[in-house]
Amino acid sequence: MSTVLTIIVIAALVAIAVLGFFAFRRYQAERARKRERMAADAAGHRQEAEANTARARELSGRAEEQRREAEREHELAEQHAQKAGEAEREAEELEERAPRAGRSAAHHDERATELEQKL
Repeated sequence: MSTVLTIIVIAALVAIAVLGFFAFRRYQAERARKRERMAADAAGHRQEAEANTARARELSGRAEEQRREAEREHELAEQHAQKAGEAEREAEELEERAPRAGRSAAHHDERATELEQKL
C-alpha cells in the first residue's frame, strides 16, 4: 500500500507541477500582453504630446505675430490721433483768423469805395 500511496503522491506532485507550469506561462503571457498594451498607450501619448507641442509652437508664433500687429496698429492710432489733434488746432487757428480776414476785407472794401468816390 505504501508503494501505491507513493505513486499517487508523486503523480499528484507531477500534476501540481504541470498545472503550476501552465499557470506560470499564462501569467507570463498576460504580463507580456499588458506590457504591449502599455507600450502602445505610451506611444499614443507620446504622439499626442508631440502634436500638442507642435500646436503650442504654432500658436505661440501666431500670438507673437498678432502682438506685433497690435503694436503697429497702436502706433498708427497714436500717429492718427496726433495728426487729428494737429488738424483740429489748425482748424481752430483758421477759424480764429477768418473773422479778422473778414474785417480786413471789409476795411479794404470801405477804403476802396472811399478812393473810388474821390476819383
